[in-house]
Amino acid sequence: MRGARIAAIAVVTVVAAALVGCTDQDRVVAGSTVTVAVGGALTSLNANTSFGRASALNADVAYLTGTGFAYADASYGTVVDDSFGTATVTAEDPLTVRYTIADGVRWSDGVPITPADLLLAWAANSGAVDTPDVDPDEYVDPETGRMGELPDDVVHFDGALGRGLELATQTPQIGDDGRSLFVHYDEFTPGWQTALAPGLPAHVVAARALDLPLADDGAEDGDIDPDRAEKAADALVDAIEQDDTASLSAIAEVWDSGYDLTGRAPDPELLVASGPYRISDLADGRVELTANPRYRGSRAPAIETIVLETVEDQDELVRRLQAGEIDIATPAPDADLAAELAGIPGVSVAAGSESTFEHLDLQFSDSKSGVFDDPLVRQAFLHVVPRQGILDELVTPVQADAGLLDSFVLRPSAEGYEESVAKNGSDAYRITDVDAARALLKEAKVRSPEVCILYDPADPRRAEEFSLIRESADRAGFDVTDCARSDWRSILGVAGAYDASLFAWDTTRLGPGAVAAVFRSDSAVANLNHYDNPDADALVDEITSTSDVAAQTEALQRLDALLWSDAYGVPLYAHPTLTVVSDRVSGVERSPLARGVFWNAWQWTPAASPAPTP
Repeated sequence: MRGARIAAIAVVTVVAAALVGCTDQDRVVAGSTVTVAVGGALTSLNANTSFGRASALNADVAYLTGTGFAYADASYGTVVDDSFGTATVTAEDPLTVRYTIADGVRWSDGVPITPADLLLAWAANSGAVDTPDVDPDEYVDPETGRMGELPDDVVHFDGALGRGLELATQTPQIGDDGRSLFVHYDEFTPGWQTALAPGLPAHVVAARALDLPLADDGAEDGDIDPDRAEKAADALVDAIEQDDTASLSAIAEVWDSGYDLTGRAPDPELLVASGPYRISDLADGRVELTANPRYRGSRAPAIETIVLETVEDQDELVRRLQAGEIDIATPAPDADLAAELAGIPGVSVAAGSESTFEHLDLQFSDSKSGVFDDPLVRQAFLHVVPRQGILDELVTPVQADAGLLDSFVLRPSAEGYEESVAKNGSDAYRITDVDAARALLKEAKVRSPEVCILYDPADPRRAEEFSLIRESADRAGFDVTDCARSDWRSILGVAGAYDASLFAWDTTRLGPGAVAAVFRSDSAVANLNHYDNPDADALVDEITSTSDVAAQTEALQRLDALLWSDAYGVPLYAHPTLTVVSDRVSGVERSPLARGVFWNAWQWTPAASPAPTP
C-alpha cells in the first residue's frame, strides 16, 4: 500500500486441493494437438461483459488463457495457485485481503503482471467507479447486444457483478512492494480468494483507451517497449486513483466492447494471455490455442496445441469422430447418440452429471391461485411429484447410474451430502404417496386446488416433466394447468403469473454466496418464489460469514433440512452429460462445474507418449 502499512491480524484458512503440475515448459510435447468439438461461437475475448457472458465458449477460452490465485477442481474444492501469487487476509473488520503477485509472472507479450492489472479487474467488476444512476441499456446496440460508445462524462464498466468485488467499494491500494494490492470488503465474502484475477492486461487496455502506443513506429508486431507498457499501466492506475472521469470513460469503453470479435482478425495486442495457453489463430468456427511460452506457473501444459471446433450437428460430430478429426466432445445427452458413439473404434463414451440441477419451486406468496400459502397444500403437492418416474423416464436412458438429487444446497460429490440426505427429511418425498396427499388436502379443507406450472415450452424434457407431474397430481385431486411460455425467464418471480416453476440452477459458480441469492428473504437477486423464513436467514448469514468449510457444511445441512421442512419445492436430478474421448489423448477428466473437460486441460497428454514427470 502506497505510504501505509497493514499489520497481519488474522489469516483465514481455506481448504485447498494439492497443486498438480510442473513449472517449466519442457512438458510441452512438440507437435501434439488435441481437437475439441464445442458448441456456440467465440464472440468476445472478454468473458466478463454482458455480451461476453452470453457464450460459454468465451468463458472456456478465457479460462485456458488466464490465471489467478485459485481455481475450482472437479470435486467442488479450491486449488490454491501459489505459482501465480497469494491471497492473504490481513484484517477481518473490514475484511482486508492482500493479493500479491509472484515474482516473474508475465503476460504472453513479456510485460510483467502487476497490481495495475488487478486494479483494472477491481474497477471493472465492482461497479465502484461507475457513474451513479446510469442506464446501460441506453448504450447497448439492440441489433448486436454490444455495448456502444460512452459519453466522456459517463463511466460504466459492464462487469460481472455478484462474484464478490461489488462488496469492495473502497478503492484498493497498491503495496510498497510493487506486487501487492490491498482490497477492503464492506462485509465478509467467502469467495475472497477467487474474487480477483488479472483478466485483461492493464497496459493494453490503457494504451488503446488513452492513445499510448506500446511500440515505436516501425517496430515489429508484438515488439513491446517495456517503458511504454509501464507508462500505460501507470496511467490507468492514476485514472482510477484520481477518479479521472474522462480517462475512466475511455478505459471502460475499451474494456466493455474493445475485445468483442466483429468478424475481422483481431489486433494481436488483444490476444495477450496470462495463462497456460494463448490464442494463436482464429477462423470462422475454429479457435487455435498454443502453449504460452512465457507461462511459468503450476499449470504448464503437455499438449502444444488445442483446437476448438464448433460442431453443432450430431451427424457431423459422429462423422468427424469416425474420421479421427475430433478427440474430445461433450454433446447434449441423448441415448441413441450415446449408443452410436460407443460403436466408434478408439472412442470412449462416459455418462455423468453436471452441477446444473433440475428442480420444482413452489410460490410461497403472490402466486396465481394462492394455494401454496398453506404449508399443508405444499406438502400435499410434493407427495405427488413423481420424482423417480421423471428420473427413470428422462435421465437414466442416458445415464444408467443416475440418482435422485436429495439436497437443495449440496451436490452428490460434495462434502456432507450423504450425511445431509440421511437426516434432511427428503425421504418423505422420495416416492409418490397419493393417500398422504389426499389426507393433507382434507386437513387443509381444500378441494381441487389449481396449480399452474411455468416452464419452457421449447424444452422437450421440461414438457415431459410437466405431463408426468400433471398425471400424477391428478390422482390426488390437484388441477394442474399449463403456464408455459417462451419468455419464461422474464416471468420468474412475477406476482400472480404462476404457482410453481420448472427450471434449473447452477449456483455452484457463486459459491456459498449462492444461498443468500436464492434463499434469503430480502434477496432481490434470485429469491424467485418469495421464500421468507427468519431461521433460514440466520443460517444463510452463518454460511456467508465464514471461510471455515466444516462450519459452512454444517450450516448448509441445517438449511437443507429447513427447506425440506418448509416444503420449499423438490430438487429432481443433476443434468446428465456425455463425454466422448478418443484414445489419442490421456488425462481428460470432466468436472461437473462450468468448465467441464477444460478444467484440467494442462494435465492432458498425448496417449502415445508417457506422461512427463513434474
